[in-house]
Amino acid sequence: MLEQKILNKTILNRTIVYILFIFFSTCLLALSSKIKIPFYPVPMTMQTFVVLSIGIIFGPRLGLITLGTYLLEGMMGIPVFAGTPEKGIGLSYILGPTGGYLIGYMISAFLAGKINFQRSFWSRIAMLIFAISPIYIFGIFWLGIIFGFDKPLFNWGLNPFILAEIFKILLLAILMPKLLLFRKNFSNKI
Repeated sequence: MLEQKILNKTILNRTIVYILFIFFSTCLLALSSKIKIPFYPVPMTMQTFVVLSIGIIFGPRLGLITLGTYLLEGMMGIPVFAGTPEKGIGLSYILGPTGGYLIGYMISAFLAGKINFQRSFWSRIAMLIFAISPIYIFGIFWLGIIFGFDKPLFNWGLNPFILAEIFKILLLAILMPKLLLFRKNFSNKI
């Protein structure tokens, strides 16, 4: 009986910690979507950086849950996305031009959590490019559904962001040892 109470308390404590980390991460993700850094050719947000970091630190399952929670917050009308509330909120925003990118966030966080990043600097860069790809694959595909596949989708949905993504991938590749240390500590504490 005492063992069951200890087990129940441990599960409750772990659940509370998970919920707090998810909440903190979705707040950080929302903040990263609102801050625009002057960059060429378009202003840069650190949103994809945070998406990949969440996957790296939390692992695939909790990373996926965190990004799913973020999308759920947005669907409920909380202005967590870039351009909200100015460009709409809720489901109408998700079904708009950026919807594919938002769905890609979940897959990218999952992939970032699955990849073994304890490799060389250049291998980490290649893996980060692989992990970020679903964001742009789904984003461009969704733009094609909305506007038509005969439009210059790569010019609209990828090319303006390439330089910013290269910067963020290089930054993540440099910070990877620290993020992995945080992941190890996070896993050991819970």
